Amino acid sequence: RYSLFSNHLKNIEESEGGLDKFTKSYKTFGVNQLADGGIYCKEWAPGAEAVFLAGDFNGWNPFSHPYKKLEYGKWELFIPPEDGCSPVPHGSKLKVVIRAQNGALLYRISPWARYVVRDEDKVNYDWVHWNPPQSYIHKNPSPKRLKSLRIYESHVGIASPEGKVASYKNFTYNVLPRIKDLGYNCVQLMAIMEHAYYASFGYQVTSFFAASSRYGTPDDLKEMIDVAHSMGITVLLDVVHSHASKNSEDGLNQFDGTDSCFFHSGYRGNHQLWDSRLFDYANWEVLRFLLSNLRMWIEDYRFDGFRFDGVTSMLYHHHGIGTGFSGDYNEYFGLHVDEDALCYLMLANHMINSLHPECITIAEDVSGMPALCRPVAEGGGGFDYRLAMAIPDKWIQIIKELKDEDWNMGNIVHTLTNRRHEEKYIAYAESHDQALVGDKTLAFRLMDAEMYTNMSVLMPLTPVIDRGIQLHKMIRLITHALGGESYLNFMGNEFGHPEWLDFPRIGNNESYHYARRQFNLTEDDLLRYKFLNAFDRDMNKLEERFGWLASPQAYVSEKHESNKVIAFERAGLIFIFNFHPYQSYVDYRVVIWPSSLTVAFKYKILLDSDAGEYGGHQRLDHNTEYFSEEYPHNYRPNSIMV
Repeated sequence: RYSLFSNHLKNIEESEGGLDKFTKSYKTFGVNQLADGGIYCKEWAPGAEAVFLAGDFNGWNPFSHPYKKLEYGKWELFIPPEDGCSPVPHGSKLKVVIRAQNGALLYRISPWARYVVRDEDKVNYDWVHWNPPQSYIHKNPSPKRLKSLRIYESHVGIASPEGKVASYKNFTYNVLPRIKDLGYNCVQLMAIMEHAYYASFGYQVTSFFAASSRYGTPDDLKEMIDVAHSMGITVLLDVVHSHASKNSEDGLNQFDGTDSCFFHSGYRGNHQLWDSRLFDYANWEVLRFLLSNLRMWIEDYRFDGFRFDGVTSMLYHHHGIGTGFSGDYNEYFGLHVDEDALCYLMLANHMINSLHPECITIAEDVSGMPALCRPVAEGGGGFDYRLAMAIPDKWIQIIKELKDEDWNMGNIVHTLTNRRHEEKYIAYAESHDQALVGDKTLAFRLMDAEMYTNMSVLMPLTPVIDRGIQLHKMIRLITHALGGESYLNFMGNEFGHPEWLDFPRIGNNESYHYARRQFNLTEDDLLRYKFLNAFDRDMNKLEERFGWLASPQAYVSEKHESNKVIAFERAGLIFIFNFHPYQSYVDYRVVIWPSSLTVAFKYKILLDSDAGEYGGHQRLDHNTEYFSEEYPHNYRPNSIMV
């Protein structure tokens, strides 16, 4: 794999003048304003017979501005300035006109378009030339690379209690302060790359270089990222390079009138489950397009890195469809692996690490491909983190299938610690996947219909709500502290957001009722959501203080099946969880670490899920001091009683 990567890199150096020049193509392809006021246009359309530019600037004459054909399927056009001014004014609508091999004229949006909009009375998007007299100027530097990532997974459009598409401005001034207050230091933005179908959650991308206009302008997004940086918040983009929308009117599909162009032709170019097109990663111009796309988001918008979606689909020719992964190494090495896609990922991470070493990359891979998060120089994929995708599945399985007294402590610990510790993992109890319609969030699984009637503090605390609130906190804390080297939460789930997430579509009468986040629930003192919100905030603030995510793996000293107790040490803190449904313990002895103590240690409670401010029963005295003893327990010489 490293040899394949090295060959690609060598070819880029020899034929393109280096990776830096190769990936700067976003500055020349598409429609670009020149310093003298002229316009330079460039496209890749290998299947086209002829290419033209039409739009408001020429009265939509499809033939007045023909492109010149270059080598390797490229086309270029230069339009001189008019009296020192641009011949294509800011805000002009444009289309690339392709004469296909069958003679048909196809009106297409440039794959490199920076801004596309859809009028309310129209079905299709318009490509709009974005060249304002004064673009937004970033004022704040990007935060330094974080040691402990606490990620707030977010969607701009649903980030409001109101039933509408929320804006970049709303996120900037109403949501970012909330994220900061909750102790998250990183926001991961979904559905930013333009997607014609809102209900696709941003995963059916139509314009890869355009920030979604349904939330505002490109400058609004730049301001949002700049304000996040002023708060010390790192901003990651959920990037979709695993596939593209089949939409040919608004997207890349059949751009030049052929079935291929950016994609494999025929069966290999179609994803059977997602009903989308699959990129041809062996194609030189596809590599140019995708690598330049990453660089544009970093350099123009100042994103601090990426979460790569659908990596499992990219890695294998079978795309993970109907395939299970047991961890056997034969599943990861063989002819079923798409080496071209893997090489692209290695090139992407090498480019990012070389040109912008402060940036972070995350892989969404369910297969467990070995070395995906090891350096490219070792033959690895080059990612910084991978998602620990088995953890949320485990919590769902436990809650759905087991009685509380049947929870297996060893199985929980195994799931939370079963990872290659030379690769960094992002732990999470639930993400957007669990919030979508057809699934349930942890809060909804735990409390279900009673969330509608018994979340008021004026109502008696029922056993269902009591159990749900306590387990919601415990599940999140043990996942945070034991499950990885980073932590992720989907917006709203920190306070147990009720119901599910569903975007407006024909099936729900285009309703926005479930396409929103009811942050107002945490601000009502009469509702119990405030308890979960406060616990999540203080959990993050405690990690910020002690940095357990950046510490070596935890030492688990106890997973007691009959007592339902899990105890472990990480970053100098002792974590003790009692998952027993009805049994409490007095003078319970637990190991302390390190084992070779020469002086007695004194411990105090730092975070207690049973505290009153978190909706607990206040059964512990926080003034109590706990002293270590030279008393052997669980094969260690020192312990304390709690």
